[in-house]
Amino acid sequence: MLKVLSTRDPGGLDRWPAGWHGDGRESSVPPAAIIVNRTRIRDLGRFRRRCGQAAEAGGWEPWFLETSRDDGGLEQARAAVAAGARLVFAAGGDGTVRACAHAVAGTGVPLAILPRGTANLAAHALGVPLRWRDALATGFGGRERRVDLAVADGLYFVAMAGMGLDAAVVGATPGLLKHGLGWPAYAAAGIARLPGRPHVFTVRLDGGEPLTRRARSVVVGNAGLLPGGFALLPDARLDDEVLDLGILAPADPLGWGLVAHRVLTRSRRDDRHLERHRARRVEIEADTELPRQVDGEVIAPGRSLTVTLCPGALLVRVPAR
Repeated sequence: MLKVLSTRDPGGLDRWPAGWHGDGRESSVPPAAIIVNRTRIRDLGRFRRRCGQAAEAGGWEPWFLETSRDDGGLEQARAAVAAGARLVFAAGGDGTVRACAHAVAGTGVPLAILPRGTANLAAHALGVPLRWRDALATGFGGRERRVDLAVADGLYFVAMAGMGLDAAVVGATPGLLKHGLGWPAYAAAGIARLPGRPHVFTVRLDGGEPLTRRARSVVVGNAGLLPGGFALLPDARLDDEVLDLGILAPADPLGWGLVAHRVLTRSRRDDRHLERHRARRVEIEADTELPRQVDGEVIAPGRSLTVTLCPGALLVRVPAR
């Protein structure tokens, strides 16, 4: 039975007792909530049919909930878990994944990903197939893996947060360009912003002595990938119980060329252009208000960003092999 729900519907999920269909019959089929970012799905009817077929084949009952302009999936996923969902799918980009991961963190309910975004950093890091039919098979039939989550000023994230140039690029990339080009849209916006002046950053790692650097951007990765799958932080792992930090400080085209070469070759060499560290708590302060981003979503500008680690807080579905 294919069930279509919306938290905006007065007869929707928020009125259902956990483990019930809503008509008085207890369900013997475990429910799987599919949190859908409609802006990322071209043919919603076809998408629902395919998901329903995959769910039925795997022995699940699908519940569909849509994100909204005001909520990227956090409350929808929370409502689904409260109503008895035993599995949550995030069907969208990294923002949808981040919101759903926040909702299921620490609950024991696993998160599956249907990557429909521009960068799909979490899916890349976890090895989730980018073809959504294969991703469905992974979600309904893969194995469970426990990974870390990070928290940036109260916001949970899976992949990466930062302040400075990286966040400015995210904020400057038009949505239509992202939909049309995919991850190269970020590259196009970034190239135009490479010239610019550095800022003074002060970074504390695990409460230690401060590091003061003139840089363009400071990023903190739970995963270390950039859009396109390029490894800025090649040692970052989602389950290593540590955060990876990158300080980017190129001052001219040659410096940016050296950084690009190291990213493309996954080089671990550090110098004044690209410096990397590891810690479980990272405190960043800048000399002025700067753009900030969390998993590809721009948050309010600020002069600081504090990132901490939540080891093993998230269960995810990954390919069985």
